[in-house]
Amino acid sequence: QEQLVDSGGGSVQPGGSLRISCGASGRTATTYALGWFRQAPGKERELVAAIAWPATNTYYSSSVKGRFTISRDDAKNTVFLQMNSLKPEDTAIYYCAAGYLPELRVGHAKYWGQGSQVTVSS
Repeated sequence: QEQLVDSGGGSVQPGGSLRISCGASGRTATTYALGWFRQAPGKERELVAAIAWPATNTYYSSSVKGRFTISRDDAKNTVFLQMNSLKPEDTAIYYCAAGYLPELRVGHAKYWGQGSQVTVSS
């Protein structure tokens, strides 16, 4: 059974950094692009970042470009999202997702993680 397991998250002050990670089953990690969507209360779900497999192509939303970095460790079937210069508007539940990159970019994923809460507040 394909599975994604989110980990990390937490609370940080504005301007701070956090790293979240997502572990994937072997087949998922070597078949699909991996990425994160986020959803804040009252807002639509947004694709934040994604990385293809192999890692030859990445996507970032305009709201995080230059602040967030996505990477993957294929030996560990894990993808990471390093979030720097965090802002209160980054507060959301972040969901790991797997799927083909064009599908992720239009909001569709084949598999989802359980989500990690990220809170940016002073």
